[in-house]
Amino acid sequence: MKRHLVLCSLFCCICMHSLFAQQRPQYSQYIFNNFLLNPAVAGIENYTDVKLGYRSQWTGLDGAPVTAFFSVNAPLGTEFTQGDATAFPASGGQSPYSRMYTQEYRASEPHHGIGFTVFTDKAGPIDQTNVSASYAYHLGITSQLNLAVGVTAGANHLHLNTSQITLENPNDPILNQIENNRWKPDLGIGIWAYAANYYFGASVQQILPQNQYITTSNTSNLSKTVPHYFFTGGYKFYVSDDVTLLPSALLKFINPLPTSFDINMKMSFRDRFWFGGSYRKDDSFGVLAGFNLSSLINVSYSYDITTSALKTVSNGSHELVIGILLNNRYNLTSPQHGW
Repeated sequence: MKRHLVLCSLFCCICMHSLFAQQRPQYSQYIFNNFLLNPAVAGIENYTDVKLGYRSQWTGLDGAPVTAFFSVNAPLGTEFTQGDATAFPASGGQSPYSRMYTQEYRASEPHHGIGFTVFTDKAGPIDQTNVSASYAYHLGITSQLNLAVGVTAGANHLHLNTSQITLENPNDPILNQIENNRWKPDLGIGIWAYAANYYFGASVQQILPQNQYITTSNTSNLSKTVPHYFFTGGYKFYVSDDVTLLPSALLKFINPLPTSFDINMKMSFRDRFWFGGSYRKDDSFGVLAGFNLSSLINVSYSYDITTSALKTVSNGSHELVIGILLNNRYNLTSPQHGW
């Protein structure tokens, strides 16, 4: 009986992060870097897109999740990198944030995209590190609609710091059955359709089920990874030539958690600075803001106000993202396909 209670306590500790924040990290600013959720986005812009991010979730709560990530993706293909619908002449040309850009939009030439992502996530005694490489192929299926398919493959490392777990018997044999410090394969796929003023996509992460920590016959099913399904879409409305509204939504299916969704709204001014808000079902409200400082760098920040039961112990969540636009031959100051 005591051993059963020990096992239950240990599993509660192990599964805490999964129950409250899913098995993969949660992001508030994924709408500005959908590559984090969908490999088909790799190579969508005609420059090398680098992002560095840091998220402190539920600040004030001991052992709350802390996430850091680095991502980079770029297009491959002479036809695309030297000119597509957004590649106006370096000497000038039609402004990409005017109405004319939308009216004259044409689907990009077929091209490839590649990318790389690494993230670390710590929640209580659990540390997770994931490294992956992505490939995507983009094709114009109509004169104004693009379709991309992508795949990402890599490895995931989970570590349980047993020194932070208090057991009734410090020498309990269960500790010998914990599988730590091993890298395991990871796989994800995605599809992405996009035009001048809208996009929608679907992806699944963590396709390959893997045992976590304890692998005895009686407990292995309780500690397996599960697929994460994401469905997202967004639309761009022109209020004027200088102001755009960008509503978007994300639907998440992660068994056995309840179905969840995010709703976001971003207002952009001349593609130079923006602010917005978000709502995550049964979890939080968020405020977001960002500046495109130049054709090389942009920065954004978000603050989530906790609305779940954790609001009594949480001071909210902070997320900071820095973007770098390399090989930006047309000196764009903001994404043209990812917004």
